[in-house]
Amino acid sequence: MTFDDLRVFMAVCQAGNLSAVARELSCTQPAVSQHVKRLEQATGVRLLERRRDGVVPTPEGLVLYAAASDGIAGLDLALRRLGEFARGEAGSVRLHTGATTIRHFMSEAITEFRQRFPRAALEFRTTTSSRQSFDALIDGMVDLAWVTIGGTVSGIEFRPVVELPWVLATHDDDPLAHRPAISPTDLTDIRHIRLPQHSASRRHLETALTRLGIHLTSETGVTDWNTAVLLAELGAGHAIVPALSYNSATTTEPRIRYLPLPFVPPLTVGWAVRRWDSLTPLARAFADLVEQQCRTRHSTVPRPPSEPGT
Repeated sequence: MTFDDLRVFMAVCQAGNLSAVARELSCTQPAVSQHVKRLEQATGVRLLERRRDGVVPTPEGLVLYAAASDGIAGLDLALRRLGEFARGEAGSVRLHTGATTIRHFMSEAITEFRQRFPRAALEFRTTTSSRQSFDALIDGMVDLAWVTIGGTVSGIEFRPVVELPWVLATHDDDPLAHRPAISPTDLTDIRHIRLPQHSASRRHLETALTRLGIHLTSETGVTDWNTAVLLAELGAGHAIVPALSYNSATTTEPRIRYLPLPFVPPLTVGWAVRRWDSLTPLARAFADLVEQQCRTRHSTVPRPPSEPGT
């Protein structure tokens, strides 16, 4: 049994197909099968079940997959850290973010990080699903993920950074635009531009509104908060979004108003990691720089002295 055997076995479990893994590794399907066969001989159990549409791990295979994922991710992290120490703060930081995260929370931190660590790289992978970020962290594919923070997630540690109040974005000509205050009943008849599907911010908002007895009728769905605001400015509907600084859709005077919704609980966002104590020095430095930027722009969540960081 070798690390290569375990890596190939993990790839097969994730792809569900021997041929796909062979193509990815630029080898033959029998070579991939040989890696799995060696593991089965070493463990004395069958690890994969062959089906017409591919393969799936057996119950025994799932046990090995879980153990191998944790062990190899830890080994990869250790090897990366050793390499960074040897090269003198060179290396990479891998991040999962949402589509609007970089502009609203990270732009200045990225500039400062590149100035402080010119030999380091930042690798961004975008997603609209916190679940995808958690899976990537657990599988060791990324170091940090910027997510909406709700309940606990097994195998994940969180650092809340920012609390974002909600606002109603509406065209300046809309009857609601000049109300002194918005109440929950005012939202019942709006033309609602829905937040990204499967996003944690959408679940947070819809749960909060349901508790208030508000059930919105959706006009359209979007892929990110910025798009929702742009559509609202163009009169396509109303967007309920976190209170941030959004781009204008027009080249002249913006025709949009942002009306506070204090009855909707704020959205908490921040960092998710596998373990703070195993982050590389580069990843920890970038996380701290982002938090410092957020302190100057947003209402940040106080962090107890016992929590990791600067």
